[in-house]
Amino acid sequence: MGLDLYLARHGATEWSENGRHTGSTDLPLLDEGEEQARRLGRYLQGRHFDAVYTSDLSRARRTAALAGFALAKPTPLLREFDYGDYEGLTTAEIRRRRPDWEIYHDGCPGGESPERVYRRARDFLRMVEEHTGAVIAFSHGHFLRALAAAWTDLAVTAASRLALDPATVSILRDGDHGRVVQEWNFTA
Repeated sequence: MGLDLYLARHGATEWSENGRHTGSTDLPLLDEGEEQARRLGRYLQGRHFDAVYTSDLSRARRTAALAGFALAKPTPLLREFDYGDYEGLTTAEIRRRRPDWEIYHDGCPGGESPERVYRRARDFLRMVEEHTGAVIAFSHGHFLRALAAAWTDLAVTAASRLALDPATVSILRDGDHGRVVQEWNFTA
Protein backbone atom coordinates (compact mmCIF):
# COMPACT_ATOMS: atom_id res chain seq x y z
CA MET A 1 0.00 0.00 0.00
CA GLY A 2 1.29 3.48 -0.90
CA LEU A 3 1.04 6.74 0.94
CA ASP A 4 -2.11 8.88 0.99
CA LEU A 5 -1.22 12.45 1.91
CA TYR A 6 -4.19 14.48 3.07
CA LEU A 7 -3.81 18.25 2.86
CA ALA A 8 -6.00 20.43 5.07
CA ARG A 9 -5.96 24.17 4.63
CA HIS A 10 -6.64 26.19 7.77
CA GLY A 11 -10.00 27.85 8.39
CA ALA A 12 -10.87 31.44 7.53
CA THR A 13 -9.02 34.39 9.03
CA GLU A 14 -9.72 38.09 8.57
CA TRP A 15 -7.04 38.35 5.89
CA SER A 16 -8.00 35.18 4.02
CA GLU A 17 -11.53 36.55 3.80
CA ASN A 18 -10.40 39.85 2.27
CA GLY A 19 -7.64 38.41 0.07
CA ARG A 20 -4.60 39.72 1.95
CA HIS A 21 -1.45 37.64 1.70
CA THR A 22 -0.88 36.17 5.15
CA GLY A 23 2.50 34.55 5.61
CA SER A 24 4.18 35.15 8.96
CA THR A 25 1.45 37.39 10.42
CA ASP A 26 -0.07 34.99 12.91
CA LEU A 27 -3.77 35.84 12.74
CA PRO A 28 -6.40 33.90 14.67
CA LEU A 29 -9.23 32.05 13.02
CA LEU A 30 -12.51 33.90 12.68
CA ASP A 31 -15.57 32.33 14.36
CA GLU A 32 -16.46 31.10 10.87
CA GLY A 33 -12.96 29.60 10.55
CA GLU A 34 -13.38 27.75 13.83
CA GLU A 35 -16.68 26.27 12.65
CA GLN A 36 -15.03 25.30 9.34
CA ALA A 37 -12.31 23.49 11.32
CA ARG A 38 -14.94 21.56 13.30
CA ARG A 39 -16.60 20.55 10.00
CA LEU A 40 -13.23 19.30 8.77
CA GLY A 41 -13.05 17.19 11.92
CA ARG A 42 -16.46 15.68 11.26
CA TYR A 43 -15.41 14.87 7.68
CA LEU A 44 -12.14 13.28 8.83
CA GLN A 45 -13.70 11.42 11.75
CA GLY A 46 -13.04 7.70 11.66
CA ARG A 47 -10.04 7.93 9.34
CA HIS A 48 -6.77 6.61 10.72
CA PHE A 49 -3.62 8.65 10.15
CA ASP A 50 -0.15 7.23 10.71
CA ALA A 51 1.12 10.76 11.32
CA VAL A 52 -0.40 14.22 11.73
CA TYR A 53 1.62 17.35 10.99
CA THR A 54 0.79 21.03 11.16
CA SER A 55 2.40 24.33 10.33
CA ASP A 56 3.74 25.93 13.49
CA LEU A 57 1.58 29.01 12.92
CA SER A 58 -1.45 29.29 15.20
CA ARG A 59 -4.15 29.37 12.50
CA ALA A 60 -3.07 25.95 11.23
CA ARG A 61 -2.47 24.53 14.73
CA ARG A 62 -5.92 25.74 15.87
CA THR A 63 -7.56 24.23 12.79
CA ALA A 64 -5.85 20.90 13.53
CA ALA A 65 -6.94 21.02 17.17
CA LEU A 66 -10.56 21.88 16.39
CA ALA A 67 -10.62 19.12 13.76
CA GLY A 68 -9.65 16.62 16.48
CA PHE A 69 -5.87 16.54 16.03
CA ALA A 70 -4.60 18.50 19.02
CA LEU A 71 -1.42 16.42 19.12
CA ALA A 72 -0.40 17.26 15.54
CA LYS A 73 3.36 17.67 15.24
CA PRO A 74 4.28 21.27 14.35
CA THR A 75 6.91 21.83 11.67
CA PRO A 76 8.11 25.05 10.05
CA LEU A 77 8.34 23.12 6.76
CA LEU A 78 4.55 23.57 6.44
CA ARG A 79 4.61 27.35 6.94
CA GLU A 80 3.01 29.61 4.38
CA PHE A 81 5.01 31.33 1.66
CA ASP A 82 7.07 34.16 3.16
CA TYR A 83 5.53 37.13 1.36
CA GLY A 84 8.21 39.59 2.50
CA ASP A 85 7.34 43.08 1.25
CA TYR A 86 3.96 41.79 0.03
CA GLU A 87 2.77 40.64 3.47
CA GLY A 88 -0.73 41.98 4.11
CA LEU A 89 -1.29 43.14 0.52
CA THR A 90 -3.88 41.80 -1.89
CA THR A 91 -2.96 40.53 -5.33
CA ALA A 92 -4.69 43.60 -6.85
CA GLU A 93 -2.50 45.92 -4.74
CA ILE A 94 0.64 44.05 -5.76
CA ARG A 95 -0.34 44.12 -9.44
CA ARG A 96 -0.81 47.88 -9.33
CA ARG A 97 2.95 47.98 -8.68
CA ARG A 98 3.84 44.97 -10.86
CA PRO A 99 1.07 44.22 -13.38
CA ASP A 100 2.46 40.85 -14.46
CA TRP A 101 3.27 39.52 -10.95
CA GLU A 102 2.63 35.81 -10.31
CA ILE A 103 3.74 34.35 -7.00
CA TYR A 104 4.92 30.99 -8.39
CA HIS A 105 6.97 32.73 -11.08
CA ASP A 106 8.24 35.84 -9.30
CA GLY A 107 8.19 35.16 -5.57
CA CYS A 108 8.19 38.06 -3.17
CA PRO A 109 10.86 40.74 -2.64
CA GLY A 110 12.20 40.45 0.89
CA GLY A 111 10.52 37.04 1.17
CA GLU A 112 10.76 33.60 -0.41
CA SER A 113 11.37 32.61 -3.98
CA PRO A 114 9.17 29.94 -5.58
CA GLU A 115 12.24 27.69 -5.73
CA ARG A 116 12.76 27.99 -1.96
CA VAL A 117 9.10 27.13 -1.24
CA TYR A 118 9.37 24.16 -3.63
CA ARG A 119 12.48 22.92 -1.78
CA ARG A 120 10.59 23.14 1.53
CA ALA A 121 7.77 21.13 -0.02
CA ARG A 122 10.25 18.48 -1.19
CA ASP A 123 11.85 18.44 2.28
CA PHE A 124 8.43 17.79 3.82
CA LEU A 125 7.72 15.01 1.33
CA ARG A 126 11.05 13.34 2.19
CA MET A 127 10.07 13.54 5.86
CA VAL A 128 6.75 11.71 5.31
CA GLU A 129 7.97 9.12 2.78
CA GLU A 130 8.70 6.64 5.58
CA HIS A 131 4.97 6.29 6.20
CA THR A 132 2.57 3.99 4.43
CA GLY A 133 -1.12 4.42 4.86
CA ALA A 134 -2.33 7.97 5.48
CA VAL A 135 -0.69 11.17 6.72
CA ILE A 136 -2.39 14.53 7.14
CA ALA A 137 -0.80 17.97 6.96
CA PHE A 138 -2.54 21.15 8.18
CA SER A 139 -1.07 24.13 6.37
CA HIS A 140 -1.71 27.17 4.15
CA GLY A 141 -3.04 27.87 0.67
CA HIS A 142 0.00 28.86 -1.37
CA PHE A 143 2.27 26.36 0.33
CA LEU A 144 -0.13 23.44 -0.12
CA ARG A 145 -0.46 24.25 -3.82
CA ALA A 146 3.34 24.10 -4.14
CA LEU A 147 3.32 20.83 -2.18
CA ALA A 148 0.87 19.30 -4.67
CA ALA A 149 3.13 20.37 -7.55
CA ALA A 150 6.15 18.81 -5.83
CA TRP A 151 4.19 15.60 -5.14
CA THR A 152 3.37 15.17 -8.83
CA ASP A 153 6.86 16.21 -10.00
CA LEU A 154 5.43 19.22 -11.81
CA ALA A 155 7.26 22.55 -11.85
CA VAL A 156 6.32 24.89 -9.02
CA THR A 157 4.71 27.18 -11.61
CA ALA A 158 1.97 24.55 -12.06
CA ALA A 159 0.73 25.47 -8.57
CA SER A 160 -0.73 28.67 -10.03
CA ARG A 161 -3.35 26.50 -11.76
CA LEU A 162 -4.66 25.02 -8.50
CA ALA A 163 -7.31 26.90 -6.52
CA LEU A 164 -7.49 26.13 -2.80
CA ASP A 165 -10.15 27.50 -0.49
CA PRO A 166 -9.95 27.80 3.31
CA ALA A 167 -10.87 24.73 5.35
CA THR A 168 -10.71 22.28 2.48
CA VAL A 169 -9.24 18.80 2.19
CA SER A 170 -7.25 17.46 -0.72
CA ILE A 171 -5.82 13.97 -1.12
CA LEU A 172 -2.55 13.10 -2.83
CA ARG A 173 -2.11 9.40 -3.50
CA ASP A 174 0.93 7.26 -4.23
CA GLY A 175 -0.43 4.06 -5.69
CA ASP A 176 -0.69 1.96 -8.81
CA HIS A 177 -0.47 4.99 -11.12
CA GLY A 178 2.34 6.74 -9.24
CA ARG A 179 1.86 10.01 -7.41
CA VAL A 180 -1.43 11.64 -8.36
CA VAL A 181 -3.87 14.26 -7.12
CA GLN A 182 -6.76 12.02 -6.09
CA GLU A 183 -9.11 14.70 -4.74
CA TRP A 184 -8.71 18.48 -4.67
CA ASN A 185 -10.27 21.37 -2.75
CA PHE A 186 -13.08 19.38 -1.11
CA THR A 187 -15.17 21.42 1.30
CA ALA A 188 -16.37 19.37 4.25
